[in-house]
Amino acid sequence: MTESNVSRRESLRNIAALGVAGAAVAIGATALTTTTAEAAQPLMADAVHDLQAARAVLAAAAHDKGGHRVKAIGLIDDAIAQVKLGMVVGAM
Repeated sequence: MTESNVSRRESLRNIAALGVAGAAVAIGATALTTTTAEAAQPLMADAVHDLQAARAVLAAAAHDKGGHRVKAIGLIDDAIAQVKLGMVVGAM
């Protein structure tokens, strides 16, 4: 392998490690902040948890997959936001 390939591979590993660490922090912070809306809507709270788990798996993936992995992460972020908004409305 050439030096640039090794350097690129190490950079990609570092980026993946940061993504996994960031996802773990986000999931941990969310787990610690159970709201009344979440307690009253266990299925919606389960959906948020499952979406966060899926996001963490995608964040740990080694390659970008032609932009599709990043797009999927963005769509999951949007889905998490929508579910949380629905939970707020449902708690009213």
